[in-house]
Amino acid sequence: MDDEQHINQQAIARIKRGDLSGLEMLVRKHQVKAVYAAYLVLQDRQLAEDVVQNAFLRVVERIAQYDDSRPFEPWFLRVVVNAALDSARQDHRWVSLDANAEANVEDIEGMQVEWLINTQPCPQDLVETSELRNAVRLALKKLNADQRAAIVLRYFLDMSEAEMSAAINRPTSTIKWRLHEAKRHLKEILRPIFQPSLDEIKDEE
Repeated sequence: MDDEQHINQQAIARIKRGDLSGLEMLVRKHQVKAVYAAYLVLQDRQLAEDVVQNAFLRVVERIAQYDDSRPFEPWFLRVVVNAALDSARQDHRWVSLDANAEANVEDIEGMQVEWLINTQPCPQDLVETSELRNAVRLALKKLNADQRAAIVLRYFLDMSEAEMSAAINRPTSTIKWRLHEAKRHLKEILRPIFQPSLDEIKDEE
């Protein structure tokens, strides 16, 4: 068992005993990444924070049903992405449970995007530029929520198409189409800036 799994299991065991310090442990460990995933789908930081807060509350409410032998982070991030999609479709803001909830904005905005630019080869110096990060963020805003979710699940959470299908309860054919359309739109938007690297992006088999 690795250290992260041990910390997660320890936190979950505390929550099951009614000790909410376990929730604090999970928040410290997973909040930033979860908010970033929700933000990529919603393109709204406050709404992303609200979605993640509600997701953490659902963990507490349903903790008795959770199999703590399963890896926590992949399961939790799937919950977050699904909640973000639901929120986008409902087209209204959730009420924040904590007006002072903190997600490190710099961490969210500064995370690199190697997972998205699926090039072979992909020059490291290009990927690390703020120009690329900014361009990708702007490009993602031009996708719809379903396409952004597909990109997040595939390249941020590194899920296979079969896993994506199970995670959001959609046929594999739908997953393939969303990925194809998302990548096509991203290539069109980003090509003027990054023509050489983007020519290497291939559709999923």
